[in-house]
Amino acid sequence: MSDKKKPILLVAACALVDTDNRILLAQRPEGKSLAGLWEFPGGKVEAGETPEETLVRELNEELGIVTKVACLAPLTFASHTYESFHLLMPLYICRRYEGIPQGREGQAIKWVRSKALRDYPMPPADEPLIPFLQDLL
Repeated sequence: MSDKKKPILLVAACALVDTDNRILLAQRPEGKSLAGLWEFPGGKVEAGETPEETLVRELNEELGIVTKVACLAPLTFASHTYESFHLLMPLYICRRYEGIPQGREGQAIKWVRSKALRDYPMPPADEPLIPFLQDLL
């Protein structure tokens, strides 16, 4: 590893929880980095956006659902160094949203019980978030 500082990438993620206390996972589609791995939906925080605003936008774009900033509760965060950047990723819980989630960008989605989260291969930054969700649910 070089001494060169890596840029920090801020990405917001959401554990969308249904009425049965299952969590929605999305599979990274072919052609994206880490394709085939399962992750919590979300995306890059753009200039001038808060992480909560990012999730409201991304959940609508990726899954076709509508939620509000007030419906997002911060739970924990991940801090992980990848080869070319450092990822900082706050994880929010959302139980209140309108619509039925569907993969609008070609990604597979699946509702998963918290105890089964480890059955799905995830990016290295997502894995440390699992115990927090298992404790909560």
